[in-house]
Amino acid sequence: MPSQQQLRWSQLRVGVTVIVALVILAVLIFLMNSTGGIFTKKVQLRAYFDNASGLREGAPVRLEGVDIGNVTGVRVVSDAAHKLAPVEVLMKVNTRYHANLRKDSVVTMATAGVLGETFVDINSRTAKGPELADGDTLQSEQKPDIQDMVKAGQSMLQNMQTLVGRIDNIVAEIESGKGSAGKFLKDPALFDRMNATLAEIQKMVSDISSGKGSVGKLLRDDEMYNKLSASLSKVDKMIDEINQGKGSAGKFLKDEQLYNNLNETAAKANRLMDDVNNGKGTIGLLAKDQEFANRVNNTMSKVNDLITRMDAGEGSVGKLMRDPSLYTNADQMLVETRNLVKAIRENPKKYLTIHFKLF
Repeated sequence: MPSQQQLRWSQLRVGVTVIVALVILAVLIFLMNSTGGIFTKKVQLRAYFDNASGLREGAPVRLEGVDIGNVTGVRVVSDAAHKLAPVEVLMKVNTRYHANLRKDSVVTMATAGVLGETFVDINSRTAKGPELADGDTLQSEQKPDIQDMVKAGQSMLQNMQTLVGRIDNIVAEIESGKGSAGKFLKDPALFDRMNATLAEIQKMVSDISSGKGSVGKLLRDDEMYNKLSASLSKVDKMIDEINQGKGSAGKFLKDEQLYNNLNETAAKANRLMDDVNNGKGTIGLLAKDQEFANRVNNTMSKVNDLITRMDAGEGSVGKLMRDPSLYTNADQMLVETRNLVKAIRENPKKYLTIHFKLF
């Protein structure tokens, strides 16, 4: 029969064995859960962000939602090259997904749900660059987090509050009868005028429906319709005659001779313009010959001076136009001549008798 001491030693060995086994089992479970196990080769990567957003060491690294590694370090660097993105995130990913990781892949920090932990998400859907190597730096893209959304929501709520306050003021002014809308809702005189206007419109519509007035006759009178139909028939007939080349308008549109005459006239006009431009003819000389133009100008000046002198009463023609005595004498001479002719017609013997005297 074993002694008490041997029993204690046996119990101690069993306890130590169980503890060691539990520790080994826990380590194995941890290593197995660490994306690939203890014997899986990994690649170290890094990325830089402007804010860690609560990211911790050991957080998962996911590719299209699949865990491929873990975050091994999160720190703030004071390098001048990363002044705008001072947070350095170190990651280790499984080489089994190495073919899906490219140098132009984009890294973002995302949150699992609303209150879940922050993890690193790698997006390679549009990446076409070469495969990543150990120690490469991925391009990061910062997404708005919950705090940014809350700030944006607060700003929107403030704007909405201001807008609601303005709407309340407008509604209060309308209820008090201010402005056009307030008067429209509160002023009984405006309502009466609108009611009267609607009554007049209704009466006008009734008159039109009963055939009264010009519009009513246009809608109700068959004679008006028949006249309009006859006019349209005449217009159609006229258009047919024009298309057939009848009448002046038809000949103008259909007669080739008229077209040829117009074309020939246009050609002659072009030749005439060419002659004018070349200085031929009177108009051409007038347009191109400066000496001829000067003579014409001089002649016109003299004619203008002559007309001015005649208008002033100078010269014989001027006196004829301006001297009233000359007009009176000429008029008196015409009267006397007319009287003489009348007297000769009445008694021609008195004036046409010839006396012969012989010495």
